[in-house]
Amino acid sequence: MPGLIDDRLDADSLEGTQSVLSGWLKQPGDQVRAHEPIAELETDKVVVELAAPADGVLVELLKESGQEVFPDEVVARIRTGASPRQAVPHADSKASAADSAATVATAAPRPRLSPAVRRMLKEHGLNASAVNGTGRDGRVSARDVEQYLASRETVKGAAAAVRVTAAGESRRVPHDNMRLSIARHMVESLLETAPHVTAVFEADMSAVMNHRRAHKAEFAARGASLTVTAYLLDAASRALAAVPEVNSRWHDDALELFDDINIGIGTALDDKGLIVPVLRRVQDLDLFDISAGLDLLTRKARDNALAPGDVRGGTFTISNHGVSGSLIATPVIINQPQSAILGVGKITKRVVVREIDGEDVIQVRPMCYISLTIDHRVLDAFQTNRFLGVLVERLEAYK
Repeated sequence: MPGLIDDRLDADSLEGTQSVLSGWLKQPGDQVRAHEPIAELETDKVVVELAAPADGVLVELLKESGQEVFPDEVVARIRTGASPRQAVPHADSKASAADSAATVATAAPRPRLSPAVRRMLKEHGLNASAVNGTGRDGRVSARDVEQYLASRETVKGAAAAVRVTAAGESRRVPHDNMRLSIARHMVESLLETAPHVTAVFEADMSAVMNHRRAHKAEFAARGASLTVTAYLLDAASRALAAVPEVNSRWHDDALELFDDINIGIGTALDDKGLIVPVLRRVQDLDLFDISAGLDLLTRKARDNALAPGDVRGGTFTISNHGVSGSLIATPVIINQPQSAILGVGKITKRVVVREIDGEDVIQVRPMCYISLTIDHRVLDAFQTNRFLGVLVERLEAYK
């Protein structure tokens, strides 16, 4: 017997982040199979696919592109046990569903898209229905998408050109969903949730650089790239084990301490924003396993292929802002609901004084500033400095 099934956004896949519908992959009247993606939603962390819960025909879309979707909210409805023609209701259905039924009744299924076109639509956050298809039976081609993007940029440029203020000409670039979500998350963390305090230590990276030179080729032969970030994760894991309060979450009635050390790594996506994939159970990994895990996560982040599970469950975060040239950044805003975040500056050669055989000697060493920004509700100066001390000690002890 035919039946109507609600398709809902799974709350567990979001971990509290805001989700916005970026586009429909299927249209009313389309046949769908269980677990087949029918829509894409964008959070501040990752693009999530909404899958069909069962075989059937998509009969109703309850959200439009650009609208926010809340956890467990019904987004679409699918009719099972019926052909596409039987599943689509007529415009004279019950009054409560008149508008949506009329829309469904008049909507013609769009021709299938080629993999190249689907990839282009996904990259630019477009819905195929917005693009005028010039191919056979209205099929959207790659050229159609390119022309649509070019026309959209022309419209944006024309709108920008007419904006003149006392400061001169300017242009307005609309925020994308990821940038808006990041902005909200940062404001909530800094101004509405946690009192931020930052401590800064200096690390001599000579041991790390020497160890990396000695083992880089070996790691590459085994299939992993040995990066400075891998050493940072290894050292942070040691420090978190020594000061477990840093690996925690604040609750109004208690401090939740985590047994597993799941470290997120801030990864820049050029000018598109920042994403934080998570390497899990770092306390059980050696330097090679950390390097291999980092390789995989970084590659998936750059290819926009991270799954929801890749960005969930972090207990601590590292922001290696030095890769883009900065020496110190403060405060590095805590990735709530975590209790602290590590900031790592650029490694630069500086003149330092070292005592050798009782004599002060001037040397040139690769140095970097390492900061820990804490939630002062959770941590005080003692735990903060203890954590940084253990971390720096580990970085300077590689042989």
